[in-house]
Amino acid sequence: MENKEESPIKQAVKAFSVLGGVGIYFVVFVGICIFLGDLADERLGISPGGKFVGIVIGFPGAIYTLYRQLKSMKII
Repeated sequence: MENKEESPIKQAVKAFSVLGGVGIYFVVFVGICIFLGDLADERLGISPGGKFVGIVIGFPGAIYTLYRQLKSMKII
């Protein structure tokens, strides 16, 4: 039988790359939602309302998609 456990260094690099990517993904996802909210503000003239909606939709959306991504990678 072979020992299929990864070395601790390999596990640390994998965890760092996944968690670093998660942070970047979260910021980009929320940033896009805020940007789209800002565009809605300009076009519809609803000053802070569009950005607020972008934030309210962005955070839960980012958390949900990150959860799905991490679950598909069998991390959680």
